[in-house]
Amino acid sequence: MARRRFTIFSLSFLDVMACGFGAVVLVFLIINHSQEVYSEEVNRDLLAEVSLLDEDIVIGEELQVRIRNQISALEVALAQTQGKSRVVIDETQIRSRELAELDKDTLARQEHVKKLKSDLQGMEDERLKAEREAEDEIGKASRMFYGEGKRQYLTGLQVGGKRILILLDTSASMLDDTIVNVIRRRNMSDDRRRSAPKWTRIVNTLDWITAQIPISSRFQIYGFDTEVKPIIPDTRGEWLQVVGGKRLNEAMEYIRAIIPAGGTSLEVALASVNELEPVPDNIILIVDSLPTQGIRPPRRSTVTGRERLRLFNRAINELPGGVPVNVILFPLEGDAMAPSAYWMLAKNSGGAFMTPAKDWP
Repeated sequence: MARRRFTIFSLSFLDVMACGFGAVVLVFLIINHSQEVYSEEVNRDLLAEVSLLDEDIVIGEELQVRIRNQISALEVALAQTQGKSRVVIDETQIRSRELAELDKDTLARQEHVKKLKSDLQGMEDERLKAEREAEDEIGKASRMFYGEGKRQYLTGLQVGGKRILILLDTSASMLDDTIVNVIRRRNMSDDRRRSAPKWTRIVNTLDWITAQIPISSRFQIYGFDTEVKPIIPDTRGEWLQVVGGKRLNEAMEYIRAIIPAGGTSLEVALASVNELEPVPDNIILIVDSLPTQGIRPPRRSTVTGRERLRLFNRAINELPGGVPVNVILFPLEGDAMAPSAYWMLAKNSGGAFMTPAKDWP
């Protein structure tokens, strides 16, 4: 039998496919093996990097924990600091308010001290002014008078005024407080009459009054019994200066030389007021009783109390209006109507009425 001929094209299709598939598998195996080797190398590098990153993460987490702890500590410290700052701020505000109050208090105290100093200075100025006025009022450069303990015995008397007229009763009744002693002393020597206790008190009263006349005033002193005449001769109708005190001292020398005598005519005394030009703005009347006669001598040697009151009322009609009359009465025994009559005169004219104590001066 004849052999079949073999050709390259005698392989079946399945054989071809199988060979092709095997080749593909072989190629796949070759390629896959290289991929595994490459993957292992790449994975080693990546794992190393991952390990480093893990370490970094751990370190970062540790640092984060530390930072958080530090932040917590800082927050606590901040809270404490804020608390302390609030305390400090509160204390600062309190101190500021206290300082402001102290400043106000200090300013108030300073103002109070200034006011006290001002008041003190004002009081000192008033004191100095009062002293100057007092010096002026008592005749600073004129004359001084001192009683026992330098007392001001006639403090209610109005001695002020621009023109002061003093009317002094120089009648015999000024020798004593009783009619019997007046009659007895009237017959004594001149020295004994000048030194009579009542007259001495009257002279001392004049001495005090003249020391109170303001230095800016003018004055005149008239003595009267049944007639009226100036104490300083040849000055009738004149106003005399107080400045320097020369005329006041001269007047007191003449008053100390007077010897009380005669009756009392208040009418002639008050009529003489109108002779002065201008009229006085203050009259000081020193008497001891109601008048015993008018302008003319009485027809009888005695006069009743009612007649003396009538003579008094007629006499005050001679006074110019608006002139205050200050009466200093040294009461005479038996003349009960004199105090009320002279008190009414002083009251109605706007003057003062007083009776010095018997133990003066």
